[in-house]
Parts: sequence; C-alpha cells; structure tokens
Amino acid sequence: MIQFFQDSFTVYAVETKQKLSVKNIKKLIWLFAGAKIIKQKRIKGFFIGPRKEIITPWSTNAVEITQNMNIKGIVRIEKFTETLNKNISLDPMLLVIYNDLKQDCFKVDIKPEPII
Repeated sequence: MIQFFQDSFTVYAVETKQKLSVKNIKKLIWLFAGAKIIKQKRIKGFFIGPRKEIITPWSTNAVEITQNMNIKGIVRIEKFTETLNKNISLDPMLLVIYNDLKQDCFKVDIKPEPII
C-alpha cells in the first residue's frame, strides 16, 4: 500500500506493509516538514521522480530514519516533484516523468529477455 503526503510542489510516496496508525501518520507529517496526508489513491498531474526500478539512497536513509522513530513496516519512501512541463530534459538513467502518481508507482513489471 502506498500513502501520499504533499506540500506545495513535493509529494512523498510511502510504501508500507500495513496501514499506518494515526500516531505514525503524525510522525511522518512532522518528518516531511508539515506535508499533508492525501487520502486519494491517485494524485493527478505530472511528477518528476526516481525510476521505479531504482531505490534511491535518499529512500534508504529516509526508511532508516523512520525505523529510528519506531515506525514499523515502511518499505520505501521516495520524493516526487510536480512539474507543469512534461517535456523537461532530465537524466533518463535516474529520473522519469510520471503521468499521475498511483498505487503502482513502485511496481516493476519487467521480465528479462531470453538468452540466445
């Protein structure tokens, strides 16, 4: 399950193993400098964020911080920036433009090609 937190132009996507408690949601709001929790399972717009296939070092550190805050069950946290320009130039090895953020923003459906 993915829970979204948003401030003006940044969305934090938090992947969890189970539903977050109210107490842990308050801790995450504090951690994300007051970003509001979004109840929708989908956020419309264009967002720049890391490739779903790559867990960023930022995510690894953020998850470790939540573990130190005694928030259990968080698998991944990534940061996305809203953009009005979907044709912006970026490094395709690291970043992608997402058309809407949905519950599958971390799901990888790539099958390896057969060896010939």
